[in-house]
Amino acid sequence: MAGSIAPTTALSDALVILGAAGIVIPAFARLRITPIIGFILVGLAVGPYGLGALVPRYPWLYHVTISDPHAIEPFAEFGIVLLLFEIGLELSFNRLWSMRRLVFGLGAIELLVSALLLGLVLRASGETTPAALGLGLALALSSTALVLPISGTQGPVGRAALSMLLFEDIALVPIIFLLGAIGPMAAAGGGPSLFDTLWKGGMVVLVLLVAGKLLLPRLFAQAAKTKSPELFLAASLLVVIVAALATGAVGLSPIMGALLAGLLIAETEYHGEVEAITKPFKGLALGVFLITIGMGINLAVVWRDFWPLLAGVAGVVVVKALVTTVALRIMGKQRATALQTGILMASPSETTLIVLGTAGTAALIDAETAQYWQIVTAIGLTITPLLAKLGEISGARVERAEGRSAEAEVEEPVGDRAVIIGFGRVGRLIGEMLKAHDTPYIGIDSDPAMVREARAAGMPVLFGNIEAATVVDRLDLDHARALILTMDEPVLVSRIVRKLRARRPDVPIIVRARDATHAAELYRAGASHAVPETLESSLQLSEAVLVDLGVPMGPVIASIHEKRDELRKQIMEDGELDALPRLKSSRLRERNA
Repeated sequence: MAGSIAPTTALSDALVILGAAGIVIPAFARLRITPIIGFILVGLAVGPYGLGALVPRYPWLYHVTISDPHAIEPFAEFGIVLLLFEIGLELSFNRLWSMRRLVFGLGAIELLVSALLLGLVLRASGETTPAALGLGLALALSSTALVLPISGTQGPVGRAALSMLLFEDIALVPIIFLLGAIGPMAAAGGGPSLFDTLWKGGMVVLVLLVAGKLLLPRLFAQAAKTKSPELFLAASLLVVIVAALATGAVGLSPIMGALLAGLLIAETEYHGEVEAITKPFKGLALGVFLITIGMGINLAVVWRDFWPLLAGVAGVVVVKALVTTVALRIMGKQRATALQTGILMASPSETTLIVLGTAGTAALIDAETAQYWQIVTAIGLTITPLLAKLGEISGARVERAEGRSAEAEVEEPVGDRAVIIGFGRVGRLIGEMLKAHDTPYIGIDSDPAMVREARAAGMPVLFGNIEAATVVDRLDLDHARALILTMDEPVLVSRIVRKLRARRPDVPIIVRARDATHAAELYRAGASHAVPETLESSLQLSEAVLVDLGVPMGPVIASIHEKRDELRKQIMEDGELDALPRLKSSRLRERNA
């Protein structure tokens, strides 16, 4: 009998989760509301403090509630692992290295100062010094699982949020060891030392880096040859799970292994396919995590302790928002970016619950205090989308206040027009050339300083993140004559090209590529023309040399166009781009002949 109960329970829980995903995601998408709130509300409704509490009285509710909340926790943890893996896919080691100042500067300031101020407030309210330290560090953490899907990893807000969250993920292991070391139960713990964990973790990371560089291209090449999506998915999940288990086995966080796996795959040419094939699983697993958050909210306790809980949530949000905003201003960020990011990062994190559990195990805080802050954390996670919206509105108001006079001078074109996505140095030059030939256009960029400068010069440029659906709607792509992408973010650009091509199969998409290999990938994604910077600089240099040597301009331009078409054809046909090496070899053979 017992053997038949567990499968039935698992199927019932699966029915609730899949039903929630099938109802919540479309319904909230239609209302243009993030499904995050929907999943948390579902967890609140079907959990042990919602309809689940009525199962003894109405047994039929068993089939539409979660009977064992702890049974789905592993799926929620896997959702976080997949989320960090997806973040790794959007990064690269070069980009991560370029962000080191933000990660270890801004991230450290935000975490440590927030923890210090929250700890001082808690110490003044009567907590012991170790308890105040533990609670301060726990509450200073922000939610990777909720913040990054909202902000993305591009643009000023996305990059700032990503840098702080990466530092928090790195700091999680030292925080847990610190609380275990200062707790009254530390002497009886007998666990591994921080030094052991760090050196073993360093060895595991080194092995993963070397093995990833050597094995991953071969693994995915073999999977790609089979042309089997199932095998490609299996290979992707295998890499994620092995990396997460490897780092978890030596005491590091499994999410660190998942992030590392994403970074390694991002360096291969298969990262776009891996991202596309794993994305649905990440969304579903993240939904399970959010349902578990909702199930942890006891409405009876919330009602009974409404004002103390409100004070706790408000205190955490205000302190973290102020610290983050000031830290970003110190690091030179614009007021609008600092304010929007500060409010977005103000709620606690899913990892706050882990640190609270560690503090409770170390006897730094009692069970009642832990329950109070767990509910505060759950409420804070629930209101994260609302804080994101508040931050977006506040940032927009500051932006309008600072650039109101410039915006008033700009008249945005209506009707058919070109759309320039990314209005930095390259995008601005394209805009000037379009204007010189009386061709209407509109630009968009996520850097408020660039937008303000362009609008002050009378150029029709909007502020926004192209990954957001509302921003795409503002651009009115149905009237776009051409789409020009100029950002120097290879992974992001490839993803946007696929999205734009799916929306407008007929429109020309002209894209700036980093090199010929990136151009080949963009052609596969749907670009009409991909312009590699390395090849164009070579062609321009050749043109200048030939003209200076006295060759007439007409034949020079004709030969440059011919060579450009030849290289484009090689890129599109080869896919891998060995065009330049072969080109050099053919020239050497011609010279020797």
